[in-house]
Amino acid sequence: MTKKVLVTGGAGFIGANFVHYWHNAYPDSTIVVLDALTYAGNKANLGGVLNSDNIHFEHGNICNAQRVYSLLESFNIDTIVHFAAESHVDRSIDSAQPFIETNVMGTLTLLEAAKKYWFDNDIEEHRFHHVSTDEVYGSLSCTAPAFAETNQYQPNSPYSASKAASDHLVRAFHHTYGLKVTTSNCSNNYGPFHYPEKLIPLIILNILHNKPLPIYGDGLQIRDWLHVTDHCRAIDIILKDGRVGEVYNVGGNNEWRNIDIVNAICDLINQEFASNSAWAVDYPQALAAINGSCEQLITYVDDRPGHDTRYAINAEKIQQLNFFPTYQFEKGIQETINWYLNNPSWWAPLYR
Repeated sequence: MTKKVLVTGGAGFIGANFVHYWHNAYPDSTIVVLDALTYAGNKANLGGVLNSDNIHFEHGNICNAQRVYSLLESFNIDTIVHFAAESHVDRSIDSAQPFIETNVMGTLTLLEAAKKYWFDNDIEEHRFHHVSTDEVYGSLSCTAPAFAETNQYQPNSPYSASKAASDHLVRAFHHTYGLKVTTSNCSNNYGPFHYPEKLIPLIILNILHNKPLPIYGDGLQIRDWLHVTDHCRAIDIILKDGRVGEVYNVGGNNEWRNIDIVNAICDLINQEFASNSAWAVDYPQALAAINGSCEQLITYVDDRPGHDTRYAINAEKIQQLNFFPTYQFEKGIQETINWYLNNPSWWAPLYR
């Protein structure tokens, strides 16, 4: 699949993993990475791929209409994969405005620029793929059926509300103007390059620094977890085989309670330190891990406002495109822990 792809937010967690994935899968494709390099954007996530002649990094904001259009024109872009977003619920609770600016107005800017460039230049074979979240559907009870693409939107945080608005804009540009779009609503991702404020990397790094492991409320909130590489492969399949104008839910069929995720990480790190004495040398401050008692760091804290109880994905629709996750969670989480253990030079500048 030789395409000229603009990846927005391509220096973030999922975006950077997608750039690595796409470059490996389609080495002849041109990839333009547009990223504002806010706190969660990091050129180090892209590593050696930036040395490739057909990968171009552009430091800029998706809200800058002139810059976006110029990139589409300069590189003759035919495909946009739109990851760029403010994505941390806690930050959206503290201040909603940046989420509206980036997630809503930024998406609108991209759509307007894409429509103008592709339609004015008669680029018939184009695609705007919008990467969204399962959080737009709201919260499920422990026994409710998983979210399907037909579920009513019921966002419960400023973050999920902003993503819901952007989803609606993408749909509207297809139905009103005929822009060729697809959307994926994905469950929680995990894997390398995950910014340390998110649950899994935060727990790993707090253990390595012998800090408390904060658990909101009772820790019984349930999330569906998908390895980021599987998410990237799902987007690839949607771009190739997905129907224009459609939404595809992407999930791992892998529900875990937050407290169980934390306990699993504690157990695995206990085992790592017990089986490899070098970790105690590399991380002498990780006293609980050295003593095989990471779980003693678990600390319950006040729940965050409006905390959703459960997210779960019904992935039957994308399964019809022959997408199934390849990562077993036990393997994926072990690889993720090992990645953080082996890459302190990446996370040290980011972790506080």
